[in-house]
Amino acid sequence: MNKAELVDAVAESADISKASAARCVDTIFERITASLAAGDGVTIVGFGTFSVKARAARTGRNPRTGASIRIAASKLPGFKAGKALKDAVN
Repeated sequence: MNKAELVDAVAESADISKASAARCVDTIFERITASLAAGDGVTIVGFGTFSVKARAARTGRNPRTGASIRIAASKLPGFKAGKALKDAVN
């Protein structure tokens, strides 16, 4: 399912216009993104938890030259599925 299909499903399920459903979906994504950017997690009971994970700096190799390069530390978004989601998939 892509974003357009999600908007269509929300519009049909909630009996609202596609424009309203698109604003709802966009707002949810924006708020999750803003919370993660601020370093906060987002927990949706029964669905899962979005969190920010830290990746430490490390040394890598340039595959072309074989020279060592320093890869900077970074933060990554993470997701852990909740029990209800896991049960629904299995």
